[in-house]
Amino acid sequence: MLYREIKEKARKLRKNPTEAEKCLWKYIRNKQLNGKKFLRQHPIVYEINKKELFFFIPDFYCSEAKLAVELDGGIHDYTKERDKNRDNILDSKGIRVIRIKNKELQDIESVLNKIKKALDCDT
Repeated sequence: MLYREIKEKARKLRKNPTEAEKCLWKYIRNKQLNGKKFLRQHPIVYEINKKELFFFIPDFYCSEAKLAVELDGGIHDYTKERDKNRDNILDSKGIRVIRIKNKELQDIESVLNKIKKALDCDT
C-alpha cells in the first residue's frame, strides 16, 4: 500500500471512532494523562518492501513513550493469533502495546491507571 493510501485509511478510522474509542479519547487527549501526547489512529510503518509499505494503525499511540493502546471489542476473541503477531512486530520495533477490553472502560479509573503504569515504565 502506498503512504497516501495508508494516511487516507487512518483518516477514515479517525472520522468513524467506536464508542469505546470516543470514551477513552476524552481522558487522554490534549496531554491530560501524565502530560503525554496521544494520537488517534496513527499509522506505524514497520516494513518497506520495494514501494509497498506494511503498517499497523493502533487505536492510540504515544510516540514519546513508544506506547500503543489497543481497545479490544468482541471481534478480538477471534483474532488472538493475528493480534499476538502484530504485538510482536511492534515490540520488535521498540513499541510496547497494551490491550484494553472494551468492557474494562466501565471502570475508567482502572484503565487510566493501567495506561499511566505503562507510561511510567518509560521513565
